[in-house]
Amino acid sequence: MTTCARSPLGWFILCWAAAGCALPRSAEQARSPTAIPPNKSSPYLAQLGKPTLLQPASFQAGAETGPHVTGPHASDDPLAGIKELSVDVLVEQVLARNPSLAQMVAAWQAASARYPQVTSLEDPMLTGKLGPGSFGSNNVDFAYMVEVSQKLPFPGKRALRGQNALAEAGAAELDVADMRLQLIESAKIAFIEYFLVHRALEVDTESLKLLQRAHQDASSGYKTGKVDQQDILQADVEIGREQERRLALEETRQIARARLNTLMHLPADSLLPPPPKELALLEILPEAQELRARALARRPDLLALGGRIKADQAALGLAEKDFYPDVEVMAGYDAFWTEKELRAQVGLRMNLPVYRERRRAAIAEAQAKIAQRRAELDRQTDQVNFQVQEAYEKVRKSEKAVRLYKETILKAAEQNAGAARSAYVAGKIPALSRIEAERNVVSLRDRYYETVADYFRRRATLERVIGGPLEH
Repeated sequence: MTTCARSPLGWFILCWAAAGCALPRSAEQARSPTAIPPNKSSPYLAQLGKPTLLQPASFQAGAETGPHVTGPHASDDPLAGIKELSVDVLVEQVLARNPSLAQMVAAWQAASARYPQVTSLEDPMLTGKLGPGSFGSNNVDFAYMVEVSQKLPFPGKRALRGQNALAEAGAAELDVADMRLQLIESAKIAFIEYFLVHRALEVDTESLKLLQRAHQDASSGYKTGKVDQQDILQADVEIGREQERRLALEETRQIARARLNTLMHLPADSLLPPPPKELALLEILPEAQELRARALARRPDLLALGGRIKADQAALGLAEKDFYPDVEVMAGYDAFWTEKELRAQVGLRMNLPVYRERRRAAIAEAQAKIAQRRAELDRQTDQVNFQVQEAYEKVRKSEKAVRLYKETILKAAEQNAGAARSAYVAGKIPALSRIEAERNVVSLRDRYYETVADYFRRRATLERVIGGPLEH
């Protein structure tokens, strides 16, 4: 330890170390990570100049730590009083109750709690010593020493640690937003499956009615001798097939209901309101170029990568600061000395950063991590552009297919079935031809609803890959 009793140089060093280690004065300075020079190879990095990180709520006096998440038991029946299940209500309940989101929020809160830990000074140390030989001695005064010391990192290190922690916390917050997008997509797709199986059951009911009518017509014709018994038997076979299909659809409905309940953190067998009869297609689909721009601007996983690059940049600055020494200042009163003017003491202790190879390797490691993150961001940006284009083309194809079925195919099939029905009653065609025409209508209706479901599945995926709803 260097003793600086009444030394102007010692007091100067002490004041310099204490003042230089202070954090930025304003909260905004503390929150702003080190700026990252734009990477020309990545157009997205140019958008990261302005930090988007928010001060964690846990740092505000009296504030709750993180966003409010409704508990799974907030209501015994969250859908009570709802006569028809809509996708908006479902998404709201999934985001409020699904434990995956609560898990990500907890991870964000944990990351946010690192800031006060890494920016705080270490606890001061109190040291005391006694001279046993001075106890009760008439020759010397009672000997003792009391010292208080405080470790102080080199100026700027605490600020860089805080920037690193805030950037990581911001990335964790964006991970929460990414999980929200995934849950919304899962909820919408599960809702579409629920809608599809209800429409399939509806088509099956209509098909059974048509087949029973065909059975009645065949029975009437058989009694009058116009048709053979084979027509009745053929109708019985088709009715049996539809009844078997209904059993499979009932199973699918139970599974779809269980999937929705699981997403809402409800018992798998909880009753749910029925879905709507029809779903409206999007009137105008934005152009692919506009959707790609939206995705690059608001995809949480891209923004999170940008935040982690800022965290790595702060880690690089910290590695560079490691070439400078940290100090430990002390002040004490030493009664071991006989000269009274030497009893009050101040001093400092510092490390000597002489092993520079280790520190150079730490800088090289930090630079490599930044290069890795930048390459990952470039790769992810390319992947997002591809995902948006792929999802866009699939939605467009499904939209055209839905309109084709609705405006052309179904109308022609129904007209064909009606003509076959009249021709059979008139005895112009056999029962098999009539049943084939009826079966064709049922099959095309099923295909129509499957095409509608494909459209909304693909639309849900498109909304996830662009980072939000299509309407905004």
